[in-house]
Parts: sequence; structure tokens; C-alpha cells
Amino acid sequence: MIKNDLFLRALKGENVDRPPVWMMRQAGRYLPEFMEIKAKYDFFTRCQTPELASEITVQPIRRYGMDAAILFSDILVIPQAMNIEVEMKPGLGPWLPNPIRSAKDVEQVIVPDIDETLGYVMDAIKMTKEKLNDEIPLIGFAGSPWTILCYCVQGQGSKNFDKAKEFCFTQPLAAHALLQKITDTTIAYLKKKVAAGVNAVQVFDSWGGMLSPVDYQEFSWQYIQQIIDALKDESPVIAFGKGCWFALDEMSKSGASALGVDWTCSPETARALTGSRITLQGNFDPTRLFSPPSEIKRMVHEMINAFGKDKYIVNLGHGILPNIPIENAGAFIEAVKEYKA
Repeated sequence: MIKNDLFLRALKGENVDRPPVWMMRQAGRYLPEFMEIKAKYDFFTRCQTPELASEITVQPIRRYGMDAAILFSDILVIPQAMNIEVEMKPGLGPWLPNPIRSAKDVEQVIVPDIDETLGYVMDAIKMTKEKLNDEIPLIGFAGSPWTILCYCVQGQGSKNFDKAKEFCFTQPLAAHALLQKITDTTIAYLKKKVAAGVNAVQVFDSWGGMLSPVDYQEFSWQYIQQIIDALKDESPVIAFGKGCWFALDEMSKSGASALGVDWTCSPETARALTGSRITLQGNFDPTRLFSPPSEIKRMVHEMINAFGKDKYIVNLGHGILPNIPIENAGAFIEAVKEYKA
């Protein structure tokens, strides 16, 4: 049994003395101990080497003692497994040399054998579980099918993912075929992660907010719902759609255990939209971690009071930024641990 099960209890909606806390992207780029590993190994080597991935996963836990760990990996290991080439270019980010632009391209995409293509992730989970020694839960994650499609079609990061949207709107049959292949792969992948030992899974719909509410239903949410339906009886599922406040009502009825909220939606609005039916996670603006530590602590306490301590997981509204001072990240975690209702 997990010794500190605060995170799992919050996912079940149980009463707690204080909410649990972790940070999206906590394993990585803002930590000096991570930068030492980064200097020696390229990005996908870090993802694909279980010893490195597990070490990176536990680094922030050693330093700050969060209530949950999240496995160091990347959402783009999924397209790599599906026969789509993905590189990580310094200073640019994800780069796909042969983006998908036609129905013929979609036909070349495979639904892979997860053990053959992504077995290294399961090895990293097992190693991480040994290091964590049941002290805290471990989270596994995947990108939403829409967010993965965005990279596969655009070929790189983008402010508006115009090529991805154009593909969906001009070739909807090909787009839905690709989305279904990504969904099938993601379900198989997350089920393997649960079998390997993760205690919860999170689906990151980082680019969901690029779509109108109507298009969101067609090209994103219905596929996330498939993932939730397939996983919810095996593991708690957290759904996080950045910029998707308009879908919170429907999301709250999805069978997910919790919903992530970004910083553009107030705690009061998020509770109203979800009818207080479900655990919420978020929503501190990551850039606010540049504020002085005393101010961070005050704002965190105000945020907890606004959400309420129950059915709530303290987190950022998106991933932590690379240049956040480590003492400020520490103040964010400490504020939650010091919280008194």
C-alpha cells in the first residue's frame, strides 16, 4: 500500500486535512540535477533509457517531497511507436521531418505492439516504483489524440496549428482515421502503464483550446472519452484540456476521476461549471512562480480556499517553466504542506 495516499484519496473525493500537491513537468528542466543529466544525454535518450528516466522522475521528490511523482517521458513517444519519425531539435522543440498531410500518409501509420515499441517505458515504471518504495503514487501520462495529431500534421510546435486544423477541416475522413489510430495506441499504452505499476494516468490535451467548442467535440473530446471509458475501471484518469473551460461541464460527466484547470479559469467558475461533482486539479499560473516566495505562499493559500481543500489537487495551470528559481518552486510545495483549513 502507498504510505502517502493523499493524492489517491483526493482522486476519490475523500475528505482530507490538506489537498495533495504535484507540478506538471516537475521532473525536468528547472532542476540543476536534471541539467547535469541533460548535458550528457540527448532528449529521447533520456526518455528511452529506463535508468535515466526513473532517476529524473524521482529527482524533484527527493528535493521537495511532492505527494505524487509523474514518470519522465514525452507525449511524442506515441507517434514514434506508430512509425512516425520525431526528433527533438535544440532551441526549436519537436520536429517531424515527414508530417502527415494526406489519407495515403495516414495509411502508413501503424497501431504498434506496445511491448515491442514502448517496452522501455514499462521498464522505467518498474525501476521508478522500486525507487519510490511505495512512499507516494506514480502518475503515467499520454497526450490527447488531438494534441498528438497537431504535431504529426503541423510537423513542429505552432502558435495556432493552422495546418493541423486545415487537415481536419478539408480531409475529415483521413483526420478521423488518424485520430482513431492514435486513440487505439494510447489506450493500449496506458493499459500497459497501469499493468506496470502506475497508480493513476493523466491525458494532456495541451492544444484542445485551439478548437471551437463544436470542433472540440468532433476532433478531440470524443477520443478522450474513449480513453476514459477504456481505463476508468483499471485506474483513476485525470483529463486536462488547456484552454478548454467550455467543455468542463461535459468533462465532469465523463467518468474521469479529476479534471485539470488552467489559470484562465477561476476556481469559482470551474466549480460552477462542474457542479462540484468532480475533483479539480490546478490552476496556478506557472509564470506566477517568478513572484517572491512569500507572495507565492499567500496566493497558493488563496487558491486552496477558493477551490476548497476537498476534491482538489494543487498544481500549476500548465507545466513549470525552465527558468523558475528552485526556491520559488519549493515555496509552492511548502505552501500546500503548511496549509491549515
